[in-house]
Amino acid sequence: MKKLTLFQVDAFTDELFKGNSAAVCPLTKWLPAELLQKIASENNLAETAFIAPSNNGYDIRWFTPTVEVDLCGHATLASAYVLFNYLNYNSNTINFFSSHSGELKVTRKKDILYLDFPTDTFEKTLNDFEIEQCIGIPPLEVYKGKWDYMAVFENEKQITSLLPDYNKISLLKARGLIVTAKGKDVDFVSRFFAPQSGINEDPVTGSTHTTLIPYWSKKLRKTELKALQLSKRGGKLDCIYQGNRCLIGGNAKLYLSGEIEINE
Repeated sequence: MKKLTLFQVDAFTDELFKGNSAAVCPLTKWLPAELLQKIASENNLAETAFIAPSNNGYDIRWFTPTVEVDLCGHATLASAYVLFNYLNYNSNTINFFSSHSGELKVTRKKDILYLDFPTDTFEKTLNDFEIEQCIGIPPLEVYKGKWDYMAVFENEKQITSLLPDYNKISLLKARGLIVTAKGKDVDFVSRFFAPQSGINEDPVTGSTHTTLIPYWSKKLRKTELKALQLSKRGGKLDCIYQGNRCLIGGNAKLYLSGEIEINE
């Protein structure tokens, strides 16, 4: 029997029970992917992040309850929070490496942690009717990025009130569907639906902001933006557009820490 330390962190919030919860499981060496998936399924959170020391920092992998994913912002933020606050990491920048997404950095500036992620590339599509069938109202325009569709709407009220059809969204050939509009009290708002990955609506999604930030930066002609994700739990993000990189900032709060027992 082997014991592993496990942390559960609410990311992109400065209050417990808000933002997006992620489990963080530090490893000394990598375990089989099948076992990592079982741990993530047992945790039953949007994502579980596994981190292991490497030469220049930490390798990182992310699992939903059903699949391994290529990139996850909130679980990376949660991993950095754990390293900074509970595992005695003594620098202000952590270098993560993902075999799927390359080099990722997290920098601490006072109580804000900034993800440094590669900017998504996306193109306008003609899938407006298909997207309308998924969410019940016609979008102004639709884009397709590396992982997701992004549908743009006229106002925040539409984002709040739309009723997604998860079965239809699950048939989209993408990780999921972002919906977004200009915000009332912030620069932009969004929601994210990913039934394909076992998450009907994600509370706060760092990785989608690699698509949202460049779009809204160009639309609003500014490089520093405030964002809200309008899920039930909600999340706040400080965003900076840097061309081929995006900085995605937020707070985090520890909910629990403990141990799990597994048979290796």
